[in-house]
Amino acid sequence: MTTAGDTDGTPATTGKVWFVGAGPGAADLLTLRAARVIGAADVVVWAASLVHADVLTHARADAEIVDSSQLPMEGVLPLYERAAARGLTVARIHSGDPALWGAVQEQLDLCRALGLAVEVVPGVSAFTAVAALVGRELTIPEVAQSVILTRLEGGKTPMPPGERVRDFARHGTTMALFLSAARSGQVQAELLAGGYPADTPAVVAYQATWPDELVVRCTVGTLEATVKRHRLWKHTLFLVGPALAATGTRSHLYHPGHFHTFRRAEPAARAQLRRRREETPGDDGGAAGTGRAG
Repeated sequence: MTTAGDTDGTPATTGKVWFVGAGPGAADLLTLRAARVIGAADVVVWAASLVHADVLTHARADAEIVDSSQLPMEGVLPLYERAAARGLTVARIHSGDPALWGAVQEQLDLCRALGLAVEVVPGVSAFTAVAALVGRELTIPEVAQSVILTRLEGGKTPMPPGERVRDFARHGTTMALFLSAARSGQVQAELLAGGYPADTPAVVAYQATWPDELVVRCTVGTLEATVKRHRLWKHTLFLVGPALAATGTRSHLYHPGHFHTFRRAEPAARAQLRRRREETPGDDGGAAGTGRAG
């Protein structure tokens, strides 16, 4: 609880709302900061439809627990108003990372309008959790150096002009598709139309890191059939791209010819890297500078 004097000298009580990323599901994927914030909160707001109940084990025994799964924004507003009036601390738990499809910005604006302090605790996103489950790096040297996070257009939330799966697919890099499983046929068609070959590796992940998780490897050409065979339509993420099966490449970062602040390059290996860059048009050397990575 914090107080600040107002113009007539009477202390004005203010509260705080923490927006906490719960990660993809498993309670032990919460960050240490997230667990600490939940444990200190007077009120813990969570959505039973999206967040695993095990995260509540971090809450205080006397904390007020509110399931927001059936509440619109107007149903959560009184909690924020009470927090502002009584100087309460609220932990608003969001699935995954609050920065992605969490409807957080409108809540941040609302809380600030109420005079509440706000802070965001990042969480593990489902796309990184799925990459970990299948044991793949999503940015493979000379194969894919970008990751596109998106969802299929045409759903309940309109997409801005220019943000179509077909257009993103033309980059041919790694793509993570959220909130799109209910229209897997359209997803597959857009990926193919954008230029992914039918044999491009793909991963279909349902409830990643939950007890009933299902993670299936397939291809872009078999994505729709895979989704329908397992009868998936929500809580499902797609990973697509050549990096999901690429082998035989090497990063410059741990090459003996790479140098940075903490390590000198071996001269012969350094010359080898230089020749390689000269033979590769458009390659500016990547990480082979004096950056801080170790």
